[in-house]
Amino acid sequence: MTADRKTLIAGNWKMNGLRTDAVALAQNIVDGAKGLDCELLVCPPYTLLHTVGDVVKSTNVMLGAQDTDIASFGAHTGDVCVEMLKDAGCTHVIVGHSERRTDHGESDAFVCAKAEIVHAAGLIAVICIGETESEREQGMTMATMSTQLDGSVPKGATAENTVIAYEPVWAIGTGKTATPKDAEDVHDHIRTYLTTKLSSKITNGMRILYGGSMKPGNAAELLSQTNIDGGLIGGAALKAEDFLGIAKAD
Repeated sequence: MTADRKTLIAGNWKMNGLRTDAVALAQNIVDGAKGLDCELLVCPPYTLLHTVGDVVKSTNVMLGAQDTDIASFGAHTGDVCVEMLKDAGCTHVIVGHSERRTDHGESDAFVCAKAEIVHAAGLIAVICIGETESEREQGMTMATMSTQLDGSVPKGATAENTVIAYEPVWAIGTGKTATPKDAEDVHDHIRTYLTTKLSSKITNGMRILYGGSMKPGNAAELLSQTNIDGGLIGGAALKAEDFLGIAKAD
């Protein structure tokens, strides 16, 4: 990454954690984060937002949510609106994760609507994009990125309210990882293509995270790439030692 984009290491806890374990994990991350130059973000399940929020409050670790509804309060059983997330202390909201796109059929347009809601609330949207293994094998990676960027990134996106997370779907939870060069090539394409939607001033400052099985062992080489500005971490985010090991690799 470049000096003008501060590294962001974000932990997506997915559907994991109970209160006692979550408090311990969050506290260990807070303790280990002291003195680090990069930014840290933890995104626990909804049920743990207040619990984890109490631990990270007034520290250099930020709190994020894994998703939001596009509605603002009302009769939407089982959903959580962005105002609730902000009230819980969230500064970031993940939208468009591949598991939401695949398991819940979320379209680019729906992801874009969520990002707009997050922006309107004054929070930062972490917009996820990524190709499947089939798309990769067919040489469609860059075309898929362009299509998803076109449909998922709002016109009002800026470096201050938006983070892009490139998640090769074939690498999530599989242990497979794109080579640093392959990952950099995609990140470079994302930044270049975003410039056609926004402006070079915006995109030069916008952070793009790599979300495909980043671990302490491969983090340093990935993070040394020009256009990789951090990581959206899944499994390794559930162990403080691994999560902090990635952060220390910056």
